[in-house]
Amino acid sequence: MKRKHWTLAPWFIIFGIVLLFMSTLMFPYNKTLSFVELGLSVAAIAAVVTISLSFRSYIRSIVRQTASHIVGMNADYLEKYKYPVVVSGEKGDIIWCNARFRKNICGGRSPEGDNVSAYLPGHHIQDITDNEGADIAIDGREFTVYAVSIEGGTVCHYIDNTDFKATAREYHANMPAVAIISFDNAEDFFTDSDESFSNVAISVEANLQGWAIDYNALYKRLGNNRYMIVFRDADVEKMIAQKFPILKNVRSISSNRHIATVSVGLCRGCKLVKDSEMNARKALEMALGRGGDQVAVIKDGSYEFFGGTAAATEKVSKVRMRVIANAISRAVNDSDKVYIMGHRFSDLDCVGAAIGLQCIMEKSFKRYSKVVINKDTSMARQLIDYTSERLESDIFVSPEDAMKGVTNRTLLIIVDTHLKNSLESALLYEKCKKVVVIDHHRRAVNYINNALVFCHEPSASSACEMCCEIISYLDDKALGYIQADALLSGIMLDTKNFVLKTGVRTFEAAAYLRRKGANTLTVKEMFSGSIDTYREKVDIVCGSEVYNGCAISVSERTDSDIRLAAAQAADEMLTLTGVTASFVVFRDNDHINISARSYGRVNVQIVMEKIGGGGHQTMAATQLYNTTLEEARRQLVEAIDSALSEAETQ
Repeated sequence: MKRKHWTLAPWFIIFGIVLLFMSTLMFPYNKTLSFVELGLSVAAIAAVVTISLSFRSYIRSIVRQTASHIVGMNADYLEKYKYPVVVSGEKGDIIWCNARFRKNICGGRSPEGDNVSAYLPGHHIQDITDNEGADIAIDGREFTVYAVSIEGGTVCHYIDNTDFKATAREYHANMPAVAIISFDNAEDFFTDSDESFSNVAISVEANLQGWAIDYNALYKRLGNNRYMIVFRDADVEKMIAQKFPILKNVRSISSNRHIATVSVGLCRGCKLVKDSEMNARKALEMALGRGGDQVAVIKDGSYEFFGGTAAATEKVSKVRMRVIANAISRAVNDSDKVYIMGHRFSDLDCVGAAIGLQCIMEKSFKRYSKVVINKDTSMARQLIDYTSERLESDIFVSPEDAMKGVTNRTLLIIVDTHLKNSLESALLYEKCKKVVVIDHHRRAVNYINNALVFCHEPSASSACEMCCEIISYLDDKALGYIQADALLSGIMLDTKNFVLKTGVRTFEAAAYLRRKGANTLTVKEMFSGSIDTYREKVDIVCGSEVYNGCAISVSERTDSDIRLAAAQAADEMLTLTGVTASFVVFRDNDHINISARSYGRVNVQIVMEKIGGGGHQTMAATQLYNTTLEEARRQLVEAIDSALSEAETQ
């Protein structure tokens, strides 16, 4: 029944009646014409009878087949269903429906001949037959439709579950969403007068209380500049759509050039308030690890971040570093070997921190200690050569050789990264049972979570700065000028010669290294490059274009020094007028790399995270696989637009 042949029956009946009437009137005047009209009338009526008998036979056949699949029932059973049922033919045309389908789905109209897909909004009958049910809505009612194939057609069962779905939505909308809030930089206002600090604290708390009142939420002060608010899950959806304006409201509070910021850990989707509160604390830890001034929303183990536009505030107190140094000391004393390892394509900060720690582990703690590094791919070859020439023994070892010496008591210290997928050797990490992490990059989701000591300070300028403080609390008599030069080179690299991310502790670390014999001229020589690398850098800079205040350059070169040239070019592009961030797109073996730099006005970490990367607020990167340079540039432009639009709303 591909066509609605049976719908022609009324017209044939009308046609036959008209011809019969005309033949009666015509008989006295023209008997021949009268008989012709009578014959046509009989033919029309015969056609109606034939179509009707054929259609009824088809219906009986399909209904019999349907009933035969229902054990112990006859064909009339389908009519007795307490919910809408419709039977369609092979081509999807409706051939039968029960009274409830006609009343509830069709509004009392007979649907025979229509295609059943017309009563499956957003779905096609072939897609749902013998599969999971499809959810639809018709005239304000919600149904789940189950389609069962039979010989010669399909039977669709419409289960009305409007009330159930409304109850489920209400249940999920009212699930508790716990938010734990931390006043990030309360310490900054302690240096001001007591009255000033009190005014700022009161203003922050008033904003948080107003936030809770706006959504009729439960508010509680936990003490120690921490607060808790319990929202409805439905209200969290509204906050996400608005990008959490509470962050902007708190940033409007300032005193003596200090701007107040808060971090929020918010958990959704937990049935129990206890579980929601525990996950909210985990989310808050993630938000603080990423530099603060942001909201971290966790749901089903996945994170979503909002904010993060303000720079991380430097922590004045060094108590935490002293505690961490003591914990590292205990871990080293319990080990027989110490390996220090950084990230792939290691730079001066990574290698410098490792060299400084290696000296202390070997000479102060009397432990076998080596720096695990791949010299062929390292971007700090000059520092490696400088150190190797001046030290009596070789302190560097390849990942393969290090694997051979691992024991159950071997300690692995990871510096300048906290990500599993960016380590110099993931196999070495997996083999070592004891791990210590020292890093300054903003925390990412896939961080190393099994460390004995996790020293993470996003407000620090570099890993070398953090290692300087840790070494100063250990027995640092063994630290010589070679190690001091290495540590200073890492600080100078990540601060762009003390321009970016510099705080009081940065200069204290530099002064400490200077007292240990560091020579700034020697360190400066480590930044020199070959003439070929310089030419590559100039070509990349000259090929750049400015888009929304961001300098973008795409390099098609695949030289061995392209990584170093791209990084230097990204730094150089920041000196151009009107440029607030720089991005260099280049190919490296089988993937595309993007190096990102900024002076802090644009958070390049957020831009890189949108295309699978990460890093720091002023220095980030990503790797893209199975793509082209043109496609990588397009993704980068979209990420820049998205990040800038979010920054404007926040």
